[in-house]
Amino acid sequence: MSPNVDSAHGAPKLARRIAHCDLDTFFVAVERLRDPSLIGKPVLVGGTGPRSVVATASYEARVFGCHSAQPMGQALRLCPQAIVVSPDFNAYRSASHEFHEVLQEASPLVESAGLDEAYIDLTGLGEGTDAARRAGEAIRSSVRERTGLAVSIGIAGSKTTAKVTSDRAKPDGLIEVPLGGDAEFLVPLPLRDLPFVGPKLATVLQAAGVRTIGQVASLDASWLRQRFGAAGVSLAERARGIDRNEVRALPRVPVSVSREVTFGSDVTDMTELVRVLRSHADRVGGDLRRAGRRARTVTLKVRWPDFTTVSRSRTAARPVQSTAQLLEIGQAMLDEVFASEGHHPVRLIGLGATNLVEDVIQLGFDDAPVQRDEQLDKVVDELRDRFGEGAVQRGRPGQTRR
Repeated sequence: MSPNVDSAHGAPKLARRIAHCDLDTFFVAVERLRDPSLIGKPVLVGGTGPRSVVATASYEARVFGCHSAQPMGQALRLCPQAIVVSPDFNAYRSASHEFHEVLQEASPLVESAGLDEAYIDLTGLGEGTDAARRAGEAIRSSVRERTGLAVSIGIAGSKTTAKVTSDRAKPDGLIEVPLGGDAEFLVPLPLRDLPFVGPKLATVLQAAGVRTIGQVASLDASWLRQRFGAAGVSLAERARGIDRNEVRALPRVPVSVSREVTFGSDVTDMTELVRVLRSHADRVGGDLRRAGRRARTVTLKVRWPDFTTVSRSRTAARPVQSTAQLLEIGQAMLDEVFASEGHHPVRLIGLGATNLVEDVIQLGFDDAPVQRDEQLDKVVDELRDRFGEGAVQRGRPGQTRR
């Protein structure tokens, strides 16, 4: 059967046209709308404390080596003349809402990837080979008119290539990869342009002589699988422009997320309880990340064999969504329950996340371990979305507390 024929109906299958839309230097752009005197000047949005980091750097500041997630002190040493503006997340949320409304008017399939970016499926919208480009230009005009902000758009046959393309379209541009041209477009680009290739993976690949995305695509599949497992196979496919992930319109924003399990027989082994708690944290964290939310409060629920239920809750210093943080808080509360209530066999154990907020926080310089955990979570989520829940299992820490 021809690959361009829908097997269910025998109708021609439309070539996918996926757009990645990314607001340019979002926080800085919003601040410049509020204070036009900042236009053309190096601007850093972020805190001013000793542990603050840069949330967004203007292009004028980037020339000096400033970038997001950089310690603010280092950024100011590189660019002493930069103007530091404290973030106003209420203003950013309002602008983000307008931005996403424009996208949802253009297509029913919009997948938010954060306050300032989203994927949108333009497949089949309009007639002619330039229909996707025309739709993209219309989106850019509408965003500019409604919000005053510039949005860069990349259009391609997959989410991965569209993301790479929008980065190349910055600032304030639109690039469309020709139909069937994803692999060719990616070939000459630097290795680090490929999403989810972090410094550690890049170092390993560079040691093997890999410098470009095209070289990743040509690596031996068996070596990739042996060296990196399923993630290596996925990496090579994405380097060839192969990414079957669909644009998913996200469900209604949840007000809480939780997981619990009732054991077939009561459990007394602490190691088993922590194993189940780890599984709960993994799934609650995944739900939060997919919904673009963080939890201010984590709750623990434990039920004894006589159906007595004990609950604990703890509010985090900063809203959380990583599996590691959820597990750490949950495990601390479990220790607290046994310390105060005594050791009982457990009939049910559950972990929940409440007081949800949008996925926006200001991380400090000493939050690097949290950032690493969250980056790992994103990679694991992507692999599970692609290959199924059982594709990746997290390793246990070397030692369980207690």
